[in-house]
Amino acid sequence: MRKILMAATLAAGAFFALNSASAAEKVRIGYWTSGVSLGYGTVLESKNFLAKHGIDAQFVHFPGVNGPLSALASGSIDLAFGAPLAGVFSASSEGVPVKIFAATQPADVQFVVPADSPITRLSELKGRKIGMSPAGSSVAVIAGTILQESAGIGPQDFSLVGGNESRLAQFLAQKQIDAAALRSVTISQLTGLHVRSLGTFADEWKALTHSDAVPYIGVGAVNSKLAEQHPQTVANVIAALRDTLEWGHSHPKEVVALLQKQANLPLHDAQVYVSHWDSMNRITFEPADISTLKRQHSVFVSSGAIKGQLDNSLFDTAPYQSAKSIK
Repeated sequence: MRKILMAATLAAGAFFALNSASAAEKVRIGYWTSGVSLGYGTVLESKNFLAKHGIDAQFVHFPGVNGPLSALASGSIDLAFGAPLAGVFSASSEGVPVKIFAATQPADVQFVVPADSPITRLSELKGRKIGMSPAGSSVAVIAGTILQESAGIGPQDFSLVGGNESRLAQFLAQKQIDAAALRSVTISQLTGLHVRSLGTFADEWKALTHSDAVPYIGVGAVNSKLAEQHPQTVANVIAALRDTLEWGHSHPKEVVALLQKQANLPLHDAQVYVSHWDSMNRITFEPADISTLKRQHSVFVSSGAIKGQLDNSLFDTAPYQSAKSIK
């Protein structure tokens, strides 16, 4: 990942040098289609909120959680609304020209074990196989940080089994893993597998940081060239993302129908996703959100999960503030 990001920085700069004139209207938006982003992205693509705000959007889908971040660095996309936070921190510290413009995905995740498992505490996961999003994802970084800081389980003390959530649920059912870090929406969608929660990311993070902050796993990220040269374009995208969030909240039945038709989700899974819409999706970048993101960086670094100093210029608040006046 590091080699890809660093090598691609020059390509990103070359792209914007050639295309700066059209970047204000045409925006390539990427997202991961195997996680929380799938449902939100489906609604964003299906409705005309981006066009309403003057954005000619081209959507790029990625099967891997780190795909959007690599594409941002290479210039293959301009913006991602659910980029992995830990990866953005690492990329920025390595010189990749990227900015965060919003906090978008709270960590609504739980550590779970099969209902008949003898494991009752996080500390008992030492030496076990634990399923979660692939290494380098924000879920994996937060999970590793919590295990180390709260349960005394270092990265060498457990086996990380990476995969998308449906695969991890299958691994749990087949007893191929002992526990998993799964999103609450996935747990609610499980019909043939009974699991027991050992703790939520939110509760464990609050205990770890002695605060009420809920950590984020995904953020809105944009190539620095676009943010600097066309801030109004980013603001217009934020306005469209906000409209998508509000529309999904007020039109649950329509969202269910879209997820069935466009994302091929079964009716039950689509209904469960919609029931978690507000807890999984955000478009916010207030001072409290930035404070939470900075705290996450500090905890990640102190636990050894990521390296590098935090540059405050990573947080570009101007487009978010400008978007507040866009109707």
